Amino acid sequence: MIKKKLKNFKKEELFLNNNLNRISKLINQSQNQIVKILKIYKILINLKPKNRIHIFGNGGSASIASHFSMDLTNNTNLKCYNYNDPSMITCFANDFGFENWIVKAVRKYGEKKDILILISSSGKSKNMLKAVKSAKEKKFSKVITFTGFDKSNPLRKKGDLNIYIDSKDYNHVENLHQIMLLTLVDMIKNFKIRS
Repeated sequence: MIKKKLKNFKKEELFLNNNLNRISKLINQSQNQIVKILKIYKILINLKPKNRIHIFGNGGSASIASHFSMDLTNNTNLKCYNYNDPSMITCFANDFGFENWIVKAVRKYGEKKDILILISSSGKSKNMLKAVKSAKEKKFSKVITFTGFDKSNPLRKKGDLNIYIDSKDYNHVENLHQIMLLTLVDMIKNFKIRS
């Protein structure tokens, strides 16, 4: 009965197989990112107790930032903040422009030697690009970026450490970003720092 019903979904089955195969290839290509993930791991586990991680994303990447921040904070003794409160975003965006709301958050809450993580599939988001400058002015120890699409995207060029996914498909880039960030949480939880 199920097989008979599936015959009506040949195009969808082909799409699903192609989509999963492309994700699988991206995961395999991401093997070259392992050294960078280990460097991020080392940076995070060596963070001083008084310092914090600040993570930002737009749209789906904001959800990834929230997920990472919550899991990292809940499962380790690291302090990780995301700023997805609609009141904050709309206040800062209204008063200073959307391209400046992250700058405002970094200036208000960031401290010397903190870490900034920015997630942008395109690597072209103006609010992310401006945030890098703000973090450097505040003397953050590192700016870490997660990008995709164009290999020479501007955000990738501005970060100290950059994870790049070689795809122009939003969902594929975002899924790989999430896998890598949550793998970092698992590594820290299991090998180094517990709450």
